[in-house]
Amino acid sequence: MKVVLDTNVIVSAFLVPQGKPATILQLVLNHNFDICFNSAILAEYEEVLNREKFTDKIHTSDIRRFFDIMYELGINIISTPSNFDIPDETDRKFYDVAKTASAYLVTGNTKHYPDEPFIITPAQFILLISN
Repeated sequence: MKVVLDTNVIVSAFLVPQGKPATILQLVLNHNFDICFNSAILAEYEEVLNREKFTDKIHTSDIRRFFDIMYELGINIISTPSNFDIPDETDRKFYDVAKTASAYLVTGNTKHYPDEPFIITPAQFILLISN
C-alpha cells in the first residue's frame, strides 16, 4: 500500500509520539507501507520541521534520520499536475503525488482537498489498516 503524508501528519508524529500520526509514521519507517513524495513535499517537510518554534521540541538528529529513511525507502513520484480549485495552493503537491501514485493521502485537513475516497484522516487510515 502506498501513502502520502501531509505535513501536518509528519509534524504531529514528531510532537505527539503516542498519537495516530506517530503510529502511521512508524509503520512507514518500518517499511510496512511505501511512502510517496516529490521534491516539493520534502522541501515543505524540511522547512516546517526546522521552524524555530519546533527547535526545542523536535531534535535535529530525528529530522535527519527521518530524511535518511525517506530517501532510502520512499518513492519519488513525478506527478501529473491537477487543475481543480483548492483552498490552499500549497496542498496541491500532496494531492497530485497521491493521485499519480494511486496512494492514500493521509491528512488532518481533509477539508483542504476534494472529497475523494483516497483522501483520509489518520484515524481513518488506522481503521483501514486494522481491517
